[in-house]
Amino acid sequence: MTVEAAVDHAVSGVHRLPAWLTLLLAAACGMITANVYYAQPLIGLISGDLGMTPQTAGLIVTLTQLGFAAGMILIVPLADLIENRRLVFAMIGASVIALAAAGLTNHPQTFLVAALFVGLTSVSVQILVPYASHLAHESIRGRTVGNVMSGLMIGIMLSRPLSSFLADLSSWHTVFILSAIAMMALAVALRVALPKRQPHSKLTYGRLLASMWTIARTNRVLQRRAIYHSFQFAAFTMFWTVAPLLLTGPMFHLSQAGVGLFALAGVAGAIAAPIAGRMADRGWSRPATGLGMVSVGAAFLITHIAEQGSTLSLSFFVAAAILLDFGITTTLVTGQRAIFTQGQEVRARLNAVYMTTWYIAGAIASAVGGWAYAHGGWNLPSWIGLGLPVVALLYFATEK
Repeated sequence: MTVEAAVDHAVSGVHRLPAWLTLLLAAACGMITANVYYAQPLIGLISGDLGMTPQTAGLIVTLTQLGFAAGMILIVPLADLIENRRLVFAMIGASVIALAAAGLTNHPQTFLVAALFVGLTSVSVQILVPYASHLAHESIRGRTVGNVMSGLMIGIMLSRPLSSFLADLSSWHTVFILSAIAMMALAVALRVALPKRQPHSKLTYGRLLASMWTIARTNRVLQRRAIYHSFQFAAFTMFWTVAPLLLTGPMFHLSQAGVGLFALAGVAGAIAAPIAGRMADRGWSRPATGLGMVSVGAAFLITHIAEQGSTLSLSFFVAAAILLDFGITTTLVTGQRAIFTQGQEVRARLNAVYMTTWYIAGAIASAVGGWAYAHGGWNLPSWIGLGLPVVALLYFATEK
């Protein structure tokens, strides 16, 4: 039986995608997403090796994020226009070139351009998520999206400790070269395994982009879900921006490897993705969303239980990382499950608006978090972090 026949049989009869295909999509999302975050813990190593000043070192992460944001707006909507498997294959191929350039160069300008394109081409992950939703029957759509999103979240959470450990064993160049090789293998696997999905839209590219504004302005479900998760992701970004600064500071004295192990703890929160997906499929999206918001707020609260610097306090920070990742994953999956019911032919554009909105919120929170920590230690950013899901909960309470 061909891949297309297996998927057709799953959707029309058994209502279940082949387990291997769901696993492949989840693994692909994790591997691609990790490319956006590999450089974050390596800024000091990369900037020092390339002779960059401290003032320009931040561009390493900033340009990757700007590239990703641009790709969300300019490339992801093409999944409503172009055959999806071909589009994903092309983007991953371009990603191989960008990663190889980043790993082989010794010039700061070349690396920064490569970093921009690493972010731009990594948006193929946001083509695969609605693609998985297309393959899944309505009755298991939330479960399927949840399983695929668990791979994405694990990729985000593992990328930082993985790049730290690889750079410690070899060099930062190795991180990007190995990722380029992994992307080559992934491109071949997806080209062979994925069934074709040809959209039926007849819009031109210009009209396609213009339609995103109309979708954002008129779709109430999209608006609410984007706002809910923007507050959640802002809290998430603030925590992971400030917590490493606190843990490596005079209170806890953790090494870079210690912070890597701390980041690994947050991976446990990825179990929320399939759980949230199943809750949504059973019609429990509302309680699942509320649970996610409460979890994020509770994560910031428990960091104040014990005296900072103590072993007990570190234990609560580990618990907070798990709880935080659990909460944000829950609202992310329930949000995507909700917006993907809004129309088959506009799913890529819905996802692009949804992701871009809270990605911007996260970028703002990252900047605010650094400022807040510099002026108020852990207390100020943690109380801001607590306030974000509280505001989301208040707005959530107005939903009919």
